[in-house]
Amino acid sequence: MTQATVQQPAEWERHSACWLAWPSHGHLWQENLAPAQAEFTGLCLAIAEQGGEALELLVQDAAAEAQARAALAPVLEKVRFHQVPVGDIWLRDTAPIFVREGSGALGAACFRFNGWGGKYVLPGDDQVAGRVAALSGVPARVHDWILEGGSIEADGEGTLLTTRQCLLNPNRNPGLDEAGIEAALRTDLGAEKVLWLDEGLLNDHTDGHIDTLARFVAPGVVVCMEAREADDPNAATLDRLAADLAACTDARGRRLRVLRIPSPGVLLDDEGEPMPASYVNFYLGNRSVVVPTYGTPYDEAALAALAPLFPGRRVVGRSARAILSGGGAFHCITQQQPEVP
Repeated sequence: MTQATVQQPAEWERHSACWLAWPSHGHLWQENLAPAQAEFTGLCLAIAEQGGEALELLVQDAAAEAQARAALAPVLEKVRFHQVPVGDIWLRDTAPIFVREGSGALGAACFRFNGWGGKYVLPGDDQVAGRVAALSGVPARVHDWILEGGSIEADGEGTLLTTRQCLLNPNRNPGLDEAGIEAALRTDLGAEKVLWLDEGLLNDHTDGHIDTLARFVAPGVVVCMEAREADDPNAATLDRLAADLAACTDARGRRLRVLRIPSPGVLLDDEGEPMPASYVNFYLGNRSVVVPTYGTPYDEAALAALAPLFPGRRVVGRSARAILSGGGAFHCITQQQPEVP
């Protein structure tokens, strides 16, 4: 197999910065805006403190910047502010995916974005990738198909995880079949092998993003969840997912080692519908792994199960219940910029 000309680094490789966007859209967050800002602040502090990584923070305007500066005062020396309009905070999906090119330099892979299949089309979101690339000083590599960063998970060695529910959904790229998607992932992100899972969590408006389902924690090692309650609506999905992963081999020929942690159980929204809560939607930073918690009986067990998987990093839980009301958690609102060797 020929050597890929680009490679998407694994998230555990060193970052020069983490890109985020301050929550400030009252019409979207409504009564959850202030709680979401508090949780966002907790995430930022956990990433940046104790010698952690720099934060590149998009803010809507001067007022939002002033608000964010006050909230992030303990780590202000780690933060650069950029007044850039965004539709909302989900930079995992709207910012570029940084790749390492054959020369070792970084490229910013910028894909089209259509609001998760047209469900949430917000002004400015389709411009975020290009604007972040320009601000980062990393050359943009523009690709004319729709791809969200949360829909793929890389091991840094040529293996990508994804779901058919998302990448083969007719609301994204109706002209591309499985072979066409794999070819595009190989060319644009250096995927040597794509491992396809079927579907995601109930009521996930991203149509089954992989970053709520399964994450690489080391080459050949994947973590996913298991239900601990009989009424968990995702129990069968999670069991099938784990079995499918255990049958997979990666781009290097290794059979995947599958580790399972608890599911958060049932979290209901204001309408009484289950929310797509996930402990594997963590952000894997230089010094810390920041895990979303939801105030359920399984928070501590999930943190305890994850802690041994990241030697040399602090595994810390931070509340994400308000952020989840917007549809995701910590991985969904972060995008790492790898360090140039």
